[in-house]
Amino acid sequence: MAELRPSGAPGPTAPPAPGPTAPPAFASLFPPGLHAIYGECRRLYPDQPNPLQVTAIVKYWLGGPDPLDYVSMYRNVGSPSANIPEHWHYVSFGLSDLYGDNRVHEFTGTDGPSGFGFELTFRLKRETGESAPPTWPAELMQGLARYVFQSENTFCSGDHVSWHSPLDNSESRIQHMLLTEDPQMQPVQTPFGVVTFLQIVGVCTEELHSAQQWNGQGILELLRTVPVAGGPWLITDMRRGETIFEIDPHLQERVDKGIETDGSNLSGVSAKCAWDDLSRPPEDDEDSRSICVGTQPRRLSGKDTEQIRETLRRGLEINSKPVLPPINPQRQNGLAHDRAPSRKDSLESDSSTAIIPHELIRTRQLESVHLKFNQESGALIPLCLRGRLLHGRHFTYKSITGDMAITFVSTGVEGAFATEEHPYAAHGPWLQILLTEEFVEKMLEDLEDLTSPEERLSPHPVPLPTLVLAEIVPQQREGRGRVRLVCLQPQPQFKLPKEYSWPEKKLKVSILPDVVFDSPLH
Repeated sequence: MAELRPSGAPGPTAPPAPGPTAPPAFASLFPPGLHAIYGECRRLYPDQPNPLQVTAIVKYWLGGPDPLDYVSMYRNVGSPSANIPEHWHYVSFGLSDLYGDNRVHEFTGTDGPSGFGFELTFRLKRETGESAPPTWPAELMQGLARYVFQSENTFCSGDHVSWHSPLDNSESRIQHMLLTEDPQMQPVQTPFGVVTFLQIVGVCTEELHSAQQWNGQGILELLRTVPVAGGPWLITDMRRGETIFEIDPHLQERVDKGIETDGSNLSGVSAKCAWDDLSRPPEDDEDSRSICVGTQPRRLSGKDTEQIRETLRRGLEINSKPVLPPINPQRQNGLAHDRAPSRKDSLESDSSTAIIPHELIRTRQLESVHLKFNQESGALIPLCLRGRLLHGRHFTYKSITGDMAITFVSTGVEGAFATEEHPYAAHGPWLQILLTEEFVEKMLEDLEDLTSPEERLSPHPVPLPTLVLAEIVPQQREGRGRVRLVCLQPQPQFKLPKEYSWPEKKLKVSILPDVVFDSPLH
């Protein structure tokens, strides 16, 4: 629960924001991380020292449900001459470390990120006659913050979030989000690390799909060229009734060309999936996926877990050959430099007693496999094949209901333990499948109905999160990609179950209802 009040109003944990002339004694009592972010806000809005603020009544660190302590709301006059309309500017406080005493975030030093390293912002077009900012964006930001805190997966510029519902619970076509750097707010060095500001940008379904099939940064650049769709500062207009492709049909040609040339930047998804080895009976005790310790099934080892995590993090090597991390106990140099280590390895099992030592797990070549996906992950198979493998890349599915993982690799990927001679290989519960370009083309023909409109039913939204997508963010200075994970809600459903089989390749794919994966006997 939250309440609305001016930020200068006294509260149990939030004294008024001090300005540049605040007495030193008062400033010393003010939380240093909060003070640093307020300073950046005051730089932009010197005439608004006490903006309206949505405040969590019971703070997260006291057991409350809202991770953000505050969301400040400023009035921005824009710049009509530059096609920047007047709008409301929302800024969050809480994803970064505000206090520095470990009540919320672990303090790791001043050189790295503060907390999760970022705060969220949002720019909403001001309606004519509107005297106060709507408060629904604050709850939207709280929802995204809950995902970050629960999963400990961070956002970065270019990420996309599928919401499948109008952001303001109206009838608007703006039902999804992209994230980008805030055009005005500069990174802040706080006593607890660096804080950057990521802006939420509302988009239509067609724009979201284009971002998934191509990349988020490309769609953001297109939005900047269309004033009514965001303009230079990417301001969200909930009354926008047309997509950028309806406003300017030539933009679709640019997206199609980008997809053909670049492929997709989506490198992995965590969803409901599983696989079976059809080349041996399921009761075979030698099956490395069913080794038991006591009464517990064998789970992914710490080394396998880290490899899959690195697969998602590293993704594509831009301007070089795609590389999967090799199977060895040593971390590759440089891989840990993309972001600070997570405080909680969200892919790790909670049960350490169920982990088999890494050195006891062998890599096995399989003759025949059966892949199982729910409808959300199944809908992404064509993207995996067309947008990733046909461009010489790889794509990973990580189960959120168990410890299995499936990585599709093309023949151009180095470091894979699946080979053209043995295209199906497993290292514990981690399966790799190598697909030749010829077989990928065949699969795309046979899987065409997955993206056929007549096969789809109405949207079926469920509470966030259900899918976690990893998108590569190019780093030009290093010539390689970085991966971030983004929460998604379900894609529109198609009729289930679906079965596909390629007997000559000894491969079977099933797309099944969610209940199959929710069963403890699965």
